[in-house]
Amino acid sequence: MACDESGSDGENLAGGNTEVFAHASVALPVDVAAECVGEIRRRIRSPAEEYKAGHLLRGKHRAVLLWLLGEDGPIHGRAHVDLTEKDYLLVDRLVGLLSPDPADAVALYRQGPEVFDAGDWREFLVAANGLLRVRPGGAGEPAGEAFFAAADALVRAAPGSAAAGILRGLAARRSRAEAYRERMRAVPALFPVLNPLFPAIRRTAAHWSAAGRPVVLVHDQQNTLTPGRIARIVQSARRDGVALGGLRLVDSRDDARVQIADFLAGVARRIASDELAGRGDPELTACLRPYVGTRSVWGDARSWARLAPKAEHPDRSAEINSGV
Repeated sequence: MACDESGSDGENLAGGNTEVFAHASVALPVDVAAECVGEIRRRIRSPAEEYKAGHLLRGKHRAVLLWLLGEDGPIHGRAHVDLTEKDYLLVDRLVGLLSPDPADAVALYRQGPEVFDAGDWREFLVAANGLLRVRPGGAGEPAGEAFFAAADALVRAAPGSAAAGILRGLAARRSRAEAYRERMRAVPALFPVLNPLFPAIRRTAAHWSAAGRPVVLVHDQQNTLTPGRIARIVQSARRDGVALGGLRLVDSRDDARVQIADFLAGVARRIASDELAGRGDPELTACLRPYVGTRSVWGDARSWARLAPKAEHPDRSAEINSGV
């Protein structure tokens, strides 16, 4: 299975350039993938040496995109996309650290933007990102002063709201935040808690191996996928019953399968981002739905009702894989 991603900002979930992270995978033979890339080139006729998702997303090439994703296209039934809504992942990780009740993540994420001023809510998310993202070996600065100040400001703005009640509970566990930051400064985690790539790879492997057959993932080169991390991903997946036979890195320019995964990841990220922002294209969203993984990390109920595969209940709370 060949894989690539789109929308990676590392651990910068609240202040990055994208709202959605997409991890795509395709199950195509090399020759079929090469024919698909050649057909896309023939239909688009761009002089660019390397094609990206942006070429397919241009209005004048809409027919090519519909062909690629359509039921009669080359990847239908042979591809998968795991989506991550970054703000929701951030809130989930925050709640996972500071609350005993995982359900607080969905409640806080969905109520926050409705109850609080948009600018104040964004400031809170940025501060939460700073709380959870710890530089190894850094100075022992007070734990997340900006975060606790932002949380307090939200509570004071809407003291009677359910969201404020959740925030009070989070703020009451400041000692946990301090212990977490001290631990991360001393011994950084092999898998940073905010990076969506590693759990997405795990979910991708679980999807393709669900029938019990071992799978090997061929992934576009990523600096974060070090030999040590790859070994741990494979080891932990096998330990938990995921039949991941291996994970190896390639240069996408040398593997047409990865190029197709790159197209799909970029297209999926844009379509999902537009749905999240309330400006979705119904036709493109309908074409994407068959590819979307049921275990995607998504908290926004309205957009998920449009993106979720037909067999998925639209009001399902997003499933979170907290680690690899």
